Amino acid sequence: MSRELVVAEDLGAVASRLFLEIAPRTVALAGGRTPAALYRHLAAVPYPWGQTDLFFGDERCVPPSHADSNYCMAAETLLAHVPARVHPMPGGTCDATAYETELRAFFATEPPGMDLVLLGLGADGHTASLFPGDAALEEGERLVVRVARPDHARLTLTLPVLNAASVALFLVSGAEKAQALAALLGGEDIPAARVAAARVVVVADRAAVGQSADGDHLG
Repeated sequence: MSRELVVAEDLGAVASRLFLEIAPRTVALAGGRTPAALYRHLAAVPYPWGQTDLFFGDERCVPPSHADSNYCMAAETLLAHVPARVHPMPGGTCDATAYETELRAFFATEPPGMDLVLLGLGADGHTASLFPGDAALEEGERLVVRVARPDHARLTLTLPVLNAASVALFLVSGAEKAQALAALLGGEDIPAARVAAARVVVVADRAAVGQSADGDHLG
């Protein structure tokens, strides 16, 4: 499948412009450090947030105020500054069934088709909390599953949900992601490469792509 690569000097600014072009009304937010720059940009631009529903792609099973919580990061950088309708994953209870029930109640399609899913990329090729070799990668019916990890258990959307999105937007930063990014762009057998949304866009900084990658170059 085709994946669009955009090489960005300012990842947050470029991803923000793409977000505004896509103009999504249903979005799955990503966690981790890289999306924070995007969220800060989005918090400062005019957008019809009151008509926008924000979900999450994954979450650590910790209280929402915990430093490791994806919700906590998103709240500080975006959610506290815009009037969007927010649908946090229940990290405190780690109840996958509850979030799946919420998704099915909100979306009319099966599986739920979001306008945009924001995704990161781990050095091991994982995205959301879909890790190499984990059974969650093979889940074809459930929308949300709980996965065990060394630090915290996690909740994650499954591939049926990610693949039903209109746009999947990967945000990739840092030289340590270069090998995984090459594998993603080459369609190798890593979890991130299994994301097959209608449109897949990868926004990466120069450190992640190295000096030889081809793609659109934006500031």
